[in-house]
Amino acid sequence: MPGSAPDTVLLCYSACPDPASARTIADALVEERLAACVNQLPGVHSTYRWQDVVTRDDEVLLLIKTTRSRLQALRRRLLELHPYELPELIAVPVHHGHPAYLDWVRQGVTARRPAAGP
Repeated sequence: MPGSAPDTVLLCYSACPDPASARTIADALVEERLAACVNQLPGVHSTYRWQDVVTRDDEVLLLIKTTRSRLQALRRRLLELHPYELPELIAVPVHHGHPAYLDWVRQGVTARRPAAGP
């Protein structure tokens, strides 16, 4: 819409227990245009308290690039796919970034419109 403010780009974090679940989630989010890009960072060593026990696990961290308008749909889909009982999903607004990259993220989560007929 001309003159309207651009949709806020978000950087979301979610840790996965293994590369296979990380890849499944990343592929689905990008294919379904819920994320423009998902980085999978293996080798994350997490220490946390779960059910009152200090736990240490190796995880794969997802860095998910999306927009505020796609966050609710992304959340629903991530919760459907994630193997954890309580998946991490933290969304942080991007206040400063390369404008062309932020526009690319916005375009990456915009549904394609069908081509006009003849």
